[in-house]
Amino acid sequence: MDHNSLYLLFVGATFALYIGIAIWAMAGSTSEFYAAGRGVHPVTNGMATAADWMSAASFISMAGLIAFTGYDNSSFLMGWTGGYVLLALLLAPYLRKFGKFTVPEFIGDRFYSQTARLVAVVCLIVASVTYVIGQMTGVGVAFSRFLEVDNSTGLFIGAGVVFCYAVLGGMKGVTYTQVAQYVVLIIAYTIPAIFISLQLTGNPIPALGLFSDHTGSGEPLLQTLDRVVTDLGFREYTSHDGNTFNMVLFTLSLMIGTAGLPHVIIRFFTVPKVADARWSAGWALVFIALLYLTAPAVGAMARLNIIDTIHPNGTSGPQIETLAYDDRPDWMKNWEVTGLLKFEDKNGDGKIQFYNDKSESFAATAEANGWKGSELNVNRDILVLANPEIAGLPGWVIALVAAGGLAAALSTAAGLLLAISGAVSHDLIKGALMPNISEKGELLSARIAMAVAIGVATYLGLNPPGFAAQTVALAFGLAAASIFPALMMGIFSKRVNNVGAVAGMLAGLIFTLLYIFLHKGWFFIPGTASFPDTIAGSLFGIKSTAIGAIGALINFAVAIGVSRATDQPPKEIQDLVESIRVPRGAGAASAH
Repeated sequence: MDHNSLYLLFVGATFALYIGIAIWAMAGSTSEFYAAGRGVHPVTNGMATAADWMSAASFISMAGLIAFTGYDNSSFLMGWTGGYVLLALLLAPYLRKFGKFTVPEFIGDRFYSQTARLVAVVCLIVASVTYVIGQMTGVGVAFSRFLEVDNSTGLFIGAGVVFCYAVLGGMKGVTYTQVAQYVVLIIAYTIPAIFISLQLTGNPIPALGLFSDHTGSGEPLLQTLDRVVTDLGFREYTSHDGNTFNMVLFTLSLMIGTAGLPHVIIRFFTVPKVADARWSAGWALVFIALLYLTAPAVGAMARLNIIDTIHPNGTSGPQIETLAYDDRPDWMKNWEVTGLLKFEDKNGDGKIQFYNDKSESFAATAEANGWKGSELNVNRDILVLANPEIAGLPGWVIALVAAGGLAAALSTAAGLLLAISGAVSHDLIKGALMPNISEKGELLSARIAMAVAIGVATYLGLNPPGFAAQTVALAFGLAAASIFPALMMGIFSKRVNNVGAVAGMLAGLIFTLLYIFLHKGWFFIPGTASFPDTIAGSLFGIKSTAIGAIGALINFAVAIGVSRATDQPPKEIQDLVESIRVPRGAGAASAH
Protein backbone atom coordinates (compact mmCIF):
# COMPACT_ATOMS: atom_id res chain seq x y z
CA MET A 1 0.00 0.00 0.00
CA ASP A 2 1.44 3.41 -0.96
CA HIS A 3 1.98 6.22 1.53
CA ASN A 4 -1.02 8.28 0.47
CA SER A 5 -3.34 5.33 0.92
CA LEU A 6 -1.89 4.68 4.37
CA TYR A 7 -2.38 8.32 5.36
CA LEU A 8 -5.99 8.27 4.25
CA LEU A 9 -6.59 4.94 6.00
CA PHE A 10 -5.17 5.99 9.36
CA VAL A 11 -6.51 9.53 9.39
CA GLY A 12 -9.88 8.50 7.97
CA ALA A 13 -10.28 5.68 10.53
CA THR A 14 -9.56 8.02 13.46
CA PHE A 15 -11.93 10.67 12.15
CA ALA A 16 -14.68 8.07 11.74
CA LEU A 17 -14.02 6.99 15.33
CA TYR A 18 -14.24 10.56 16.69
CA ILE A 19 -17.45 11.41 14.84
CA GLY A 20 -18.97 8.04 15.75
CA ILE A 21 -18.27 8.67 19.45
CA ALA A 22 -19.79 12.15 19.19
CA ILE A 23 -22.98 10.73 17.68
CA TRP A 24 -23.14 7.97 20.32
CA ALA A 25 -22.62 10.48 23.16
CA MET A 26 -24.64 13.35 21.73
CA ALA A 27 -25.56 15.86 24.42
CA GLY A 28 -29.27 16.03 25.10
CA SER A 29 -29.21 18.60 27.90
CA THR A 30 -27.21 21.63 28.97
CA SER A 31 -25.70 19.57 31.84
CA GLU A 32 -24.38 17.03 29.33
CA PHE A 33 -23.23 19.75 26.92
CA TYR A 34 -21.34 21.77 29.56
CA ALA A 35 -20.21 19.12 32.09
CA ALA A 36 -20.94 15.64 30.62
CA GLY A 37 -23.64 15.16 33.26
CA ARG A 38 -20.93 15.16 35.98
CA GLY A 39 -20.55 11.41 35.60
CA VAL A 40 -17.04 10.93 34.17
CA HIS A 41 -14.71 8.47 35.94
CA PRO A 42 -11.44 10.03 37.29
CA VAL A 43 -9.18 7.84 35.08
CA THR A 44 -11.28 8.60 32.02
CA ASN A 45 -11.28 12.28 32.91
CA GLY A 46 -7.52 12.20 33.47
CA MET A 47 -6.97 10.78 30.02
CA ALA A 48 -9.38 13.27 28.44
CA THR A 49 -7.69 16.11 30.34
CA ALA A 50 -4.29 15.00 29.05
CA ALA A 51 -5.59 15.05 25.48
CA ASP A 52 -7.23 18.41 26.09
CA TRP A 53 -3.96 19.70 27.51
CA MET A 54 -1.49 18.21 24.99
CA SER A 55 -2.37 20.34 22.04
CA ALA A 56 -0.77 20.96 18.67
CA ALA A 57 1.72 23.08 20.58
CA SER A 58 2.81 20.07 22.65
CA PHE A 59 2.65 17.42 19.93
CA ILE A 60 3.63 19.33 16.80
CA SER A 61 5.45 22.49 17.77
CA MET A 62 7.20 22.12 21.14
CA ALA A 63 9.83 19.59 20.06
CA GLY A 64 10.52 21.70 16.96
CA LEU A 65 11.16 24.80 19.02
CA ILE A 66 13.41 22.82 21.38
CA ALA A 67 15.23 21.26 18.41
CA PHE A 68 16.19 24.56 16.83
CA THR A 69 16.91 26.49 20.03
CA GLY A 70 17.98 23.90 22.57
CA TYR A 71 18.14 24.48 26.30
CA ASP A 72 16.49 27.90 26.33
CA ASN A 73 13.20 26.49 25.01
CA SER A 74 13.04 23.97 27.85
CA SER A 75 10.90 26.71 29.42
CA PHE A 76 7.95 25.23 27.55
CA LEU A 77 8.42 21.92 29.37
CA MET A 78 8.98 23.46 32.79
CA GLY A 79 6.23 26.04 32.53
CA TRP A 80 3.50 23.78 31.19
CA THR A 81 4.23 20.87 33.53
CA GLY A 82 4.65 23.08 36.61
CA GLY A 83 1.49 24.96 35.74
CA TYR A 84 -0.53 21.80 35.66
CA VAL A 85 0.68 20.91 39.16
CA LEU A 86 -0.36 24.40 40.26
CA LEU A 87 -3.80 23.90 38.73
CA ALA A 88 -4.26 20.47 40.29
CA LEU A 89 -3.30 21.58 43.80
CA LEU A 90 -4.65 25.12 44.08
CA LEU A 91 -7.67 25.43 41.80
CA ALA A 92 -9.31 22.26 40.48
CA PRO A 93 -10.72 20.75 43.71
CA TYR A 94 -12.09 24.07 44.98
CA LEU A 95 -13.74 24.98 41.70
CA ARG A 96 -15.34 21.53 41.51
CA LYS A 97 -16.63 21.98 45.06
CA PHE A 98 -18.27 25.24 44.03
CA GLY A 99 -20.34 23.21 41.57
CA LYS A 100 -20.82 25.57 38.61
CA PHE A 101 -20.58 24.92 34.87
CA THR A 102 -18.16 27.65 33.74
CA VAL A 103 -15.28 29.81 35.00
CA PRO A 104 -17.17 33.12 34.47
CA GLU A 105 -20.09 31.73 36.47
CA PHE A 106 -17.77 31.09 39.42
CA ILE A 107 -16.26 34.58 39.15
CA GLY A 108 -19.71 36.19 38.85
CA ASP A 109 -21.08 34.41 41.94
CA ARG A 110 -17.93 34.71 44.05
CA PHE A 111 -17.59 38.44 43.35
CA TYR A 112 -21.40 38.93 43.50
CA SER A 113 -21.33 40.92 40.28
CA GLN A 114 -22.78 40.52 36.81
CA THR A 115 -20.10 42.91 35.61
CA ALA A 116 -17.36 40.62 36.95
CA ARG A 117 -18.97 37.69 35.16
CA LEU A 118 -19.09 39.58 31.84
CA VAL A 119 -15.48 40.78 32.20
CA ALA A 120 -14.48 37.16 32.83
CA VAL A 121 -16.33 36.19 29.64
CA VAL A 122 -14.29 38.74 27.68
CA CYS A 123 -11.02 37.52 29.24
CA LEU A 124 -11.93 33.89 28.54
CA ILE A 125 -12.84 34.55 24.91
CA VAL A 126 -9.68 36.59 24.22
CA ALA A 127 -7.39 33.93 25.71
CA SER A 128 -9.25 30.96 24.23
CA VAL A 129 -9.53 32.38 20.72
CA THR A 130 -5.80 33.15 20.75
CA TYR A 131 -5.12 29.60 21.92
CA VAL A 132 -7.37 27.97 19.35
CA ILE A 133 -5.54 29.85 16.57
CA GLY A 134 -2.46 27.81 17.49
CA GLN A 135 -4.47 24.58 17.25
CA MET A 136 -5.86 25.48 13.84
CA THR A 137 -2.32 26.34 12.72
CA GLY A 138 -1.25 22.82 13.69
CA VAL A 139 -4.25 21.30 11.92
CA GLY A 140 -3.34 23.17 8.73
CA VAL A 141 0.29 22.00 8.92
CA ALA A 142 -0.67 18.34 9.37
CA PHE A 143 -3.38 18.28 6.71
CA SER A 144 -1.30 20.20 4.17
CA ARG A 145 1.43 17.56 4.23
CA PHE A 146 -0.51 14.35 4.47
CA LEU A 147 -3.32 15.24 2.09
CA GLU A 148 -0.85 17.08 -0.18
CA VAL A 149 -2.86 20.29 -0.20
CA ASP A 150 -1.86 23.83 0.66
CA ASN A 151 -1.94 25.01 4.26
CA SER A 152 -5.21 26.96 3.88
CA THR A 153 -7.10 24.00 2.43
CA GLY A 154 -5.83 21.81 5.25
CA LEU A 155 -7.09 24.35 7.75
CA PHE A 156 -10.59 24.35 6.24
CA ILE A 157 -10.75 20.54 6.29
CA GLY A 158 -9.73 20.45 9.95
CA ALA A 159 -12.31 23.06 10.85
CA GLY A 160 -14.99 20.94 9.22
CA VAL A 161 -14.02 17.87 11.25
CA VAL A 162 -14.04 19.82 14.53
CA PHE A 163 -17.45 21.22 13.63
CA CYS A 164 -18.87 17.73 13.11
CA TYR A 165 -17.98 16.22 16.45
CA ALA A 166 -17.70 19.20 18.83
CA VAL A 167 -20.98 20.87 17.91
CA LEU A 168 -22.82 17.55 18.07
CA GLY A 169 -21.45 16.05 21.25
CA GLY A 170 -20.73 18.94 23.58
CA MET A 171 -18.67 18.07 26.67
CA LYS A 172 -20.11 14.56 26.86
CA GLY A 173 -19.12 13.70 23.30
CA VAL A 174 -15.82 15.58 23.47
CA THR A 175 -14.80 13.79 26.70
CA TYR A 176 -14.98 10.33 25.20
CA THR A 177 -13.59 11.55 21.90
CA GLN A 178 -10.60 12.96 23.77
CA VAL A 179 -9.96 9.59 25.41
CA ALA A 180 -9.66 8.05 21.95
CA GLN A 181 -7.54 10.98 20.80
CA TYR A 182 -5.16 10.55 23.73
CA VAL A 183 -4.60 6.90 22.86
CA VAL A 184 -3.92 7.83 19.23
CA LEU A 185 -1.61 10.74 19.97
CA ILE A 186 0.53 9.04 22.64
CA ILE A 187 1.07 5.94 20.49
CA ALA A 188 1.84 8.16 17.50
CA TYR A 189 4.37 10.21 19.48
CA THR A 190 6.23 7.42 21.26
CA ILE A 191 6.55 4.73 18.56
CA PRO A 192 8.64 6.87 16.15
CA ALA A 193 10.66 8.19 19.10
CA ILE A 194 11.49 4.61 20.15
CA PHE A 195 12.60 3.68 16.60
CA ILE A 196 14.77 6.79 16.26
CA SER A 197 16.29 6.35 19.72
CA LEU A 198 17.23 2.80 18.78
CA GLN A 199 18.79 4.01 15.52
CA LEU A 200 20.90 6.73 17.12
CA THR A 201 21.74 5.30 20.55
CA GLY A 202 20.63 1.67 20.73
CA ASN A 203 18.41 2.56 23.69
CA PRO A 204 14.66 1.94 23.19
CA ILE A 205 13.64 4.53 25.82
CA PRO A 206 13.99 7.99 24.22
CA ALA A 207 14.31 9.85 27.53
CA LEU A 208 17.30 7.65 28.42
CA GLY A 209 18.62 7.61 24.86
CA LEU A 210 19.03 11.38 25.07
CA PHE A 211 21.80 10.80 27.63
CA SER A 212 23.28 7.68 25.98
CA ASP A 213 26.19 7.38 23.55
CA HIS A 214 25.64 8.16 19.87
CA THR A 215 26.19 4.99 17.85
CA GLY A 216 28.00 6.83 15.05
CA SER A 217 30.51 8.88 17.05
CA GLY A 218 30.77 6.88 20.27
CA GLU A 219 30.31 10.15 22.18
CA PRO A 220 27.29 11.06 24.32
CA LEU A 221 24.48 12.09 21.99
CA LEU A 222 24.19 15.63 23.36
CA GLN A 223 27.96 16.11 23.10
CA THR A 224 27.80 15.00 19.46
CA LEU A 225 24.95 17.39 18.79
CA ASP A 226 26.81 20.28 20.46
CA ARG A 227 29.84 19.63 18.26
CA VAL A 228 27.83 19.35 15.06
CA VAL A 229 25.82 22.53 15.56
CA THR A 230 28.83 24.62 16.62
CA ASP A 231 30.69 23.40 13.52
CA LEU A 232 27.94 25.15 11.51
CA GLY A 233 28.10 28.42 13.44
CA PHE A 234 25.18 27.74 15.80
CA ARG A 235 25.65 28.05 19.54
CA GLU A 236 25.88 24.91 21.65
CA TYR A 237 22.59 23.08 21.92
CA THR A 238 22.92 22.65 25.68
CA SER A 239 24.04 26.22 26.46
CA HIS A 240 22.02 29.15 27.72
CA ASP A 241 22.39 32.26 25.61
CA GLY A 242 19.39 34.34 26.49
CA ASN A 243 17.99 36.77 29.02
CA THR A 244 17.70 34.76 32.24
CA PHE A 245 15.17 37.19 33.69
CA ASN A 246 13.02 36.84 30.57
CA MET A 247 13.33 33.04 30.73
CA VAL A 248 12.14 32.98 34.34
CA LEU A 249 9.22 35.26 33.55
CA PHE A 250 8.31 33.19 30.51
CA THR A 251 8.29 29.99 32.57
CA LEU A 252 6.20 31.68 35.26
CA SER A 253 3.80 33.05 32.64
CA LEU A 254 3.29 29.56 31.21
CA MET A 255 2.75 28.12 34.69
CA ILE A 256 0.10 30.54 35.91
CA GLY A 257 -1.39 30.75 32.43
CA THR A 258 -1.86 26.99 32.53
CA ALA A 259 -3.69 27.28 35.83
CA GLY A 260 -5.94 29.99 34.38
CA LEU A 261 -6.90 28.35 31.10
CA PRO A 262 -10.65 27.68 31.18
CA HIS A 263 -10.70 24.74 28.76
CA VAL A 264 -8.64 22.67 31.23
CA ILE A 265 -10.47 23.94 34.33
CA ILE A 266 -13.88 22.94 32.99
CA ARG A 267 -12.70 19.33 32.70
CA PHE A 268 -12.79 19.15 36.51
CA PHE A 269 -16.48 20.09 36.49
CA THR A 270 -17.28 16.74 34.83
CA VAL A 271 -16.45 14.36 37.72
CA PRO A 272 -18.97 13.31 40.39
CA LYS A 273 -17.08 14.42 43.54
CA VAL A 274 -14.36 16.80 44.75
CA ALA A 275 -12.11 13.83 45.55
CA ASP A 276 -12.53 12.68 41.94
CA ALA A 277 -11.21 16.05 40.75
CA ARG A 278 -8.00 15.44 42.70
CA TRP A 279 -7.65 11.89 41.39
CA SER A 280 -8.31 12.88 37.80
CA ALA A 281 -5.62 15.59 38.12
CA GLY A 282 -3.16 12.96 39.33
CA TRP A 283 -3.98 10.60 36.47
CA ALA A 284 -3.69 13.43 33.96
CA LEU A 285 -0.17 14.18 35.20
CA VAL A 286 0.79 10.54 34.60
CA PHE A 287 -0.61 10.59 31.07
CA ILE A 288 0.99 13.96 30.28
CA ALA A 289 4.40 12.82 31.55
CA LEU A 290 4.55 10.08 28.92
CA LEU A 291 4.81 12.70 26.18
CA TYR A 292 6.71 15.41 28.04
CA LEU A 293 9.53 13.06 29.05
CA THR A 294 9.90 12.05 25.41
CA ALA A 295 9.77 15.51 23.77
CA PRO A 296 13.36 16.64 24.59
CA ALA A 297 14.75 13.48 23.02
CA VAL A 298 12.57 13.93 19.92
CA GLY A 299 13.83 17.49 19.47
CA ALA A 300 17.53 16.69 19.90
CA MET A 301 17.48 13.57 17.71
CA ALA A 302 15.53 15.28 14.95
CA ARG A 303 18.00 18.19 14.86
CA LEU A 304 20.88 15.75 14.51
CA ASN A 305 19.11 13.80 11.77
CA ILE A 306 18.40 16.94 9.72
CA ILE A 307 22.03 18.03 9.83
CA ASP A 308 23.23 14.52 8.97
CA THR A 309 20.91 14.55 5.96
CA ILE A 310 22.27 17.84 4.59
CA HIS A 311 25.90 17.24 5.61
CA PRO A 312 26.19 13.45 5.14
CA ASN A 313 29.91 13.18 5.94
CA GLY A 314 30.03 15.44 8.95
CA THR A 315 30.63 19.13 9.46
CA SER A 316 34.25 19.27 10.62
CA GLY A 317 37.12 20.45 8.47
CA PRO A 318 37.74 23.46 6.22
CA GLN A 319 35.58 22.18 3.34
CA ILE A 320 32.16 21.04 4.52
CA GLU A 321 30.37 18.67 2.16
CA THR A 322 26.74 19.56 1.42
CA LEU A 323 23.88 17.69 -0.20
CA ALA A 324 23.13 18.35 -3.87
CA TYR A 325 19.62 19.76 -4.26
CA ASP A 326 18.77 17.23 -6.99
CA ASP A 327 19.72 14.43 -4.59
CA ARG A 328 17.52 15.68 -1.75
CA PRO A 329 15.52 12.93 -0.04
CA ASP A 330 11.82 12.39 -0.54
CA TRP A 331 10.89 13.95 2.80
CA MET A 332 12.26 17.29 1.65
CA LYS A 333 10.39 17.06 -1.65
CA ASN A 334 7.17 16.20 0.17
CA TRP A 335 7.39 19.16 2.57
CA GLU A 336 8.40 21.60 -0.15
CA VAL A 337 4.94 21.06 -1.67
CA THR A 338 3.37 22.52 1.48
CA GLY A 339 5.51 25.67 1.41
CA LEU A 340 6.70 24.95 4.96
CA LEU A 341 10.18 23.98 3.75
CA LYS A 342 11.92 26.26 1.25
CA PHE A 343 15.24 26.18 -0.60
CA GLU A 344 16.92 29.17 -2.25
CA ASP A 345 20.17 28.55 -4.15
CA LYS A 346 21.98 31.76 -3.19
CA ASN A 347 25.37 30.87 -4.66
CA GLY A 348 24.14 28.91 -7.68
CA ASP A 349 26.10 25.73 -6.90
CA GLY A 350 23.06 23.44 -6.84
CA LYS A 351 23.83 22.32 -3.28
CA ILE A 352 22.03 22.93 0.00
CA GLN A 353 23.84 25.08 2.55
CA PHE A 354 22.38 25.00 6.04
CA TYR A 355 24.26 27.00 8.68
CA ASN A 356 24.08 30.09 10.90
CA ASP A 357 24.81 32.90 8.45
CA LYS A 358 24.61 35.47 11.26
CA SER A 359 27.60 34.01 13.10
CA GLU A 360 30.67 36.25 12.87
CA SER A 361 32.93 33.43 14.03
CA PHE A 362 31.72 31.18 11.19
CA ALA A 363 31.91 33.84 8.47
CA ALA A 364 35.45 32.91 7.38
CA THR A 365 34.54 29.21 7.07
CA ALA A 366 31.42 30.07 5.04
CA GLU A 367 33.48 32.28 2.73
CA ALA A 368 36.10 29.53 2.27
CA ASN A 369 33.31 27.17 1.21
CA GLY A 370 31.88 29.72 -1.22
CA TRP A 371 28.60 30.05 0.66
CA LYS A 372 26.48 33.18 0.28
CA GLY A 373 23.99 32.53 3.06
CA SER A 374 21.95 29.72 4.57
CA GLU A 375 19.67 28.34 1.85
CA LEU A 376 17.22 26.11 3.72
CA ASN A 377 14.25 27.47 5.66
CA VAL A 378 12.54 24.83 7.82
CA ASN A 379 9.29 25.73 9.58
CA ARG A 380 9.64 24.54 13.18
CA ASP A 381 6.13 23.14 13.20
CA ILE A 382 6.95 20.41 10.67
CA LEU A 383 9.71 18.73 12.64
CA VAL A 384 7.73 16.14 14.63
CA LEU A 385 5.57 15.26 11.64
CA ALA A 386 8.59 15.00 9.34
CA ASN A 387 10.78 13.19 11.87
CA PRO A 388 9.79 9.61 10.87
CA GLU A 389 10.36 10.44 7.20
CA ILE A 390 13.76 11.97 7.97
CA ALA A 391 14.74 8.80 9.85
CA GLY A 392 13.46 6.57 7.02
CA LEU A 393 10.84 4.80 9.11
CA PRO A 394 8.08 2.65 7.51
CA GLY A 395 5.07 4.30 5.90
CA TRP A 396 2.63 3.08 8.57
CA VAL A 397 4.64 4.92 11.26
CA ILE A 398 4.49 8.13 9.23
CA ALA A 399 0.73 7.70 8.79
CA LEU A 400 0.35 7.08 12.52
CA VAL A 401 2.16 10.34 13.32
CA ALA A 402 -0.18 12.19 10.96
CA ALA A 403 -3.18 10.82 12.85
CA GLY A 404 -1.54 11.69 16.19
CA GLY A 405 -0.77 15.27 15.24
CA LEU A 406 -4.32 15.82 14.12
CA ALA A 407 -5.67 14.17 17.28
CA ALA A 408 -3.60 16.53 19.45
CA ALA A 409 -4.74 19.64 17.62
CA LEU A 410 -8.39 18.62 17.34
CA SER A 411 -8.74 17.50 20.98
CA THR A 412 -7.57 20.84 22.37
CA ALA A 413 -9.48 22.83 19.77
CA ALA A 414 -12.67 21.07 20.85
CA GLY A 415 -12.02 21.83 24.53
CA LEU A 416 -11.37 25.48 23.79
CA LEU A 417 -14.46 25.78 21.66
CA LEU A 418 -16.52 24.27 24.48
CA ALA A 419 -15.15 26.87 26.89
CA ILE A 420 -15.98 29.65 24.44
CA SER A 421 -19.49 28.38 23.65
CA GLY A 422 -20.24 27.88 27.36
CA ALA A 423 -19.15 31.43 28.16
CA VAL A 424 -21.28 32.86 25.35
CA SER A 425 -24.43 30.76 25.84
CA HIS A 426 -24.44 30.19 29.63
CA ASP A 427 -22.78 33.36 30.92
CA LEU A 428 -23.59 35.96 28.28
CA ILE A 429 -26.93 34.89 26.78
CA LYS A 430 -28.56 33.11 29.74
CA GLY A 431 -26.68 34.99 32.46
CA ALA A 432 -27.17 38.51 31.10
CA LEU A 433 -29.16 38.92 27.89
CA MET A 434 -31.93 36.29 28.12
CA PRO A 435 -32.18 34.93 31.69
CA ASN A 436 -35.50 33.20 30.95
CA ILE A 437 -34.26 31.28 27.91
CA SER A 438 -35.37 27.64 27.87
CA GLU A 439 -32.88 24.78 28.23
CA LYS A 440 -33.50 23.83 24.61
CA GLY A 441 -32.84 27.40 23.51
CA GLU A 442 -29.68 27.58 25.58
CA LEU A 443 -28.41 24.33 24.07
CA LEU A 444 -29.06 25.68 20.58
CA SER A 445 -27.29 28.94 21.38
CA ALA A 446 -24.28 26.97 22.70
CA ARG A 447 -24.02 25.07 19.42
CA ILE A 448 -24.37 28.25 17.36
CA ALA A 449 -21.72 29.97 19.50
CA MET A 450 -19.34 27.07 18.92
CA ALA A 451 -19.93 27.15 15.17
CA VAL A 452 -19.18 30.90 15.07
CA ALA A 453 -16.04 30.37 17.19
CA ILE A 454 -14.82 27.72 14.73
CA GLY A 455 -15.29 30.17 11.87
CA VAL A 456 -13.41 32.97 13.65
CA ALA A 457 -10.56 30.65 14.70
CA THR A 458 -10.22 29.31 11.16
CA TYR A 459 -10.06 32.81 9.71
CA LEU A 460 -7.42 33.92 12.21
CA GLY A 461 -5.51 30.63 11.80
CA LEU A 462 -4.85 31.50 8.15
CA ASN A 463 -2.39 34.18 9.32
CA PRO A 464 -1.20 33.17 12.81
CA PRO A 465 1.14 35.46 14.78
CA GLY A 466 3.85 32.80 15.08
CA PHE A 467 4.53 29.07 15.22
CA ALA A 468 1.85 27.02 16.98
CA ALA A 469 3.66 26.93 20.34
CA GLN A 470 4.50 30.64 20.16
CA THR A 471 0.87 31.57 19.44
CA VAL A 472 -0.25 29.36 22.31
CA ALA A 473 2.30 31.08 24.59
CA LEU A 474 0.54 34.40 23.93
CA ALA A 475 -2.75 32.81 25.02
CA PHE A 476 -1.13 31.59 28.22
CA GLY A 477 0.10 35.11 28.94
CA LEU A 478 -3.41 36.50 28.51
CA ALA A 479 -4.91 33.83 30.79
CA ALA A 480 -2.15 34.42 33.35
CA ALA A 481 -2.80 38.17 33.43
CA SER A 482 -6.58 38.06 33.58
CA ILE A 483 -8.22 34.81 34.78
CA PHE A 484 -5.68 33.16 37.10
CA PRO A 485 -5.43 36.02 39.65
CA ALA A 486 -9.22 36.33 39.84
CA LEU A 487 -9.57 32.60 40.54
CA MET A 488 -6.80 32.57 43.14
CA MET A 489 -8.15 35.62 44.98
CA GLY A 490 -11.69 34.28 44.69
CA ILE A 491 -10.68 31.07 46.47
CA PHE A 492 -8.05 32.23 48.95
CA SER A 493 -9.01 35.79 49.85
CA LYS A 494 -12.20 36.85 51.64
CA ARG A 495 -11.23 40.52 51.39
CA VAL A 496 -11.15 40.99 47.60
CA ASN A 497 -14.49 42.45 46.50
CA ASN A 498 -16.35 42.87 43.22
CA VAL A 499 -14.88 46.29 42.38
CA GLY A 500 -11.33 45.08 42.99
CA ALA A 501 -11.80 41.91 40.93
CA VAL A 502 -13.18 43.79 37.92
CA ALA A 503 -10.46 46.45 38.12
CA GLY A 504 -7.74 43.80 38.44
CA MET A 505 -8.94 41.69 35.49
CA LEU A 506 -9.27 44.74 33.24
CA ALA A 507 -5.88 46.12 34.27
CA GLY A 508 -4.10 42.80 33.70
CA LEU A 509 -5.82 42.08 30.38
CA ILE A 510 -5.43 45.58 28.92
CA PHE A 511 -1.78 45.90 29.95
CA THR A 512 -0.89 42.48 28.51
CA LEU A 513 -2.80 43.01 25.27
CA LEU A 514 -1.23 46.42 24.71
CA TYR A 515 2.26 45.11 25.37
CA ILE A 516 1.77 42.14 23.01
CA PHE A 517 0.43 44.36 20.24
CA LEU A 518 3.23 46.89 20.66
CA HIS A 519 5.96 44.28 20.94
CA LYS A 520 4.69 42.36 17.92
CA GLY A 521 4.35 45.53 15.86
CA TRP A 522 0.62 45.10 15.27
CA PHE A 523 -0.10 48.79 15.91
CA PHE A 524 0.49 51.09 12.96
CA ILE A 525 2.64 54.07 13.82
CA PRO A 526 2.98 56.65 11.02
CA GLY A 527 6.43 56.61 9.50
CA THR A 528 7.35 53.17 10.90
CA ALA A 529 6.77 49.63 9.69
CA SER A 530 6.19 48.41 13.21
CA PHE A 531 6.67 49.37 16.82
CA PRO A 532 10.32 50.44 17.30
CA ASP A 533 12.49 47.72 18.80
CA THR A 534 14.08 50.13 21.27
CA ILE A 535 10.70 50.88 22.81
CA ALA A 536 9.30 47.37 22.48
CA GLY A 537 12.25 45.97 24.40
CA SER A 538 12.53 48.79 26.90
CA LEU A 539 10.71 46.96 29.72
CA PHE A 540 13.82 45.05 30.80
CA GLY A 541 13.93 43.13 27.51
CA ILE A 542 10.75 41.19 28.32
CA LYS A 543 9.30 39.44 25.27
CA SER A 544 5.59 39.41 24.47
CA THR A 545 5.34 35.71 25.35
CA ALA A 546 6.65 36.40 28.88
CA ILE A 547 4.70 39.54 29.75
CA GLY A 548 1.75 37.60 31.21
CA ALA A 549 3.60 37.20 34.52
CA ILE A 550 3.90 40.99 34.85
CA GLY A 551 0.24 41.36 33.84
CA ALA A 552 -0.70 38.93 36.63
CA LEU A 553 1.25 40.96 39.21
CA ILE A 554 -0.57 44.10 38.03
CA ASN A 555 -3.89 42.26 38.33
CA PHE A 556 -3.13 41.16 41.90
CA ALA A 557 -1.88 44.61 42.92
CA VAL A 558 -4.83 46.52 41.44
CA ALA A 559 -7.45 44.09 42.78
CA ILE A 560 -6.04 44.08 46.31
CA GLY A 561 -5.43 47.85 46.32
CA VAL A 562 -8.92 48.73 45.09
CA SER A 563 -10.52 46.21 47.46
CA ARG A 564 -8.69 47.70 50.45
CA ALA A 565 -9.94 51.15 49.48
CA THR A 566 -13.58 50.03 49.16
CA ASP A 567 -16.14 48.10 51.20
CA GLN A 568 -15.59 44.52 52.32
CA PRO A 569 -17.56 41.77 50.57
CA PRO A 570 -20.89 40.84 52.19
CA LYS A 571 -20.83 38.36 55.07
CA GLU A 572 -22.49 35.63 52.99
CA ILE A 573 -19.73 35.90 50.34
CA GLN A 574 -17.03 35.61 53.00
CA ASP A 575 -18.79 32.53 54.36
CA LEU A 576 -18.97 31.15 50.80
CA VAL A 577 -15.20 31.51 50.39
CA GLU A 578 -14.68 29.77 53.72
CA SER A 579 -16.96 26.91 52.70
CA ILE A 580 -15.07 26.41 49.42
CA ARG A 581 -11.68 26.16 51.13
CA VAL A 582 -12.50 24.20 54.27
CA PRO A 583 -13.82 20.61 53.95
CA ARG A 584 -17.18 19.97 55.57
CA GLY A 585 -16.71 18.84 59.18
CA ALA A 586 -13.12 20.11 59.46
CA GLY A 587 -14.00 22.59 62.19
CA ALA A 588 -15.77 20.00 64.31
CA ALA A 589 -12.88 17.57 63.98
CA SER A 590 -10.32 20.14 65.05
CA ALA A 591 -12.33 21.03 68.15
CA HIS A 592 -11.64 17.64 69.78
